[in-house]
Amino acid sequence: MEERFVINDEQTLRELYPATHDLAVQKMQATLGMHAQEFIRRSPFLCLGTQDLNGRADVSPRGDPPGFVKILDSKTLVIPDRPGNNRLDSLSNIIANPAVGLLFMIPGFEDTLRVNGAARLVTDPKLLETMTVNNRAPVLAIVVQVKQVFLHCAKALKRSQLWDPSQRQDRSQMPSLIRMILDETTGAPSEEEMRVIDAGLEDDYRKTMY
Repeated sequence: MEERFVINDEQTLRELYPATHDLAVQKMQATLGMHAQEFIRRSPFLCLGTQDLNGRADVSPRGDPPGFVKILDSKTLVIPDRPGNNRLDSLSNIIANPAVGLLFMIPGFEDTLRVNGAARLVTDPKLLETMTVNNRAPVLAIVVQVKQVFLHCAKALKRSQLWDPSQRQDRSQMPSLIRMILDETTGAPSEEEMRVIDAGLEDDYRKTMY
């Protein structure tokens, strides 16, 4: 790509777009209002954005039944850390750099809710007990001090038709998760061996969700 087509400063960037609408400026809030709180209570899914000290970014999906993110007050959220792959990318980033971005989604809603803030990792037993599922409390929780909150318009989800049933794709058109990983690393075994491995993954999901 030619260097002359690369945008390197904010003034040049803003010259490409119309001025921001007043409502878009005003919608940014410093606390969780009643509608933002209700959105979070209804949301079963969010994406957690983090960065390490070198600016390497990561986005991690987080999901549970609606209401899994606890609202302690208008400035504080708590996200349980459920079992995952134990890479701990997001958690390690938070220790290095507490700045986080959250994107909340609700099935059927084309609007989203964005929250920016500063996160801490906590192991308070009383707090973790409030997030017990299937008799298992999380090992730790991510406590987010809210700094910016705003409802995001529906254009992206409308364009993607994310919730349109007619746009659903057949998962069988791509290999299983483990097959794709093996194909791109050590190489996948025979189809028969893959069926056993895939069945083991599904069994592991059932046993280790919480």
